[in-house]
Amino acid sequence: MNGFAENRVARLASLAGIAAQFGDKRRPGRYGGKPAIVAESRLEQRFEASAPDQARVTDITSVKTHEGWLYLCVIIDLFSHRIASHRIAWPAGPPNPA
Repeated sequence: MNGFAENRVARLASLAGIAAQFGDKRRPGRYGGKPAIVAESRLEQRFEASAPDQARVTDITSVKTHEGWLYLCVIIDLFSHRIASHRIAWPAGPPNPA
């Protein structure tokens, strides 16, 4: 047990007037057409390196915010397991400060 009463988080979220957003609604057939070009895997599932800057992996993710979509790209060095680089992008530019 984690020390919290059952449904405590749900109760506090309800009192604060916040709720989780479940998924995004996509229309059928959205991904029709030509398949994406995928680069060959040079690591062949061997995610380890014996020296810095030998191998890096990357991931791009999108986050839905109230201002629109935010895109985050992260590059990780496999030797040190540290972030080598990252970029955050707003497709239509950064939102205007309130």
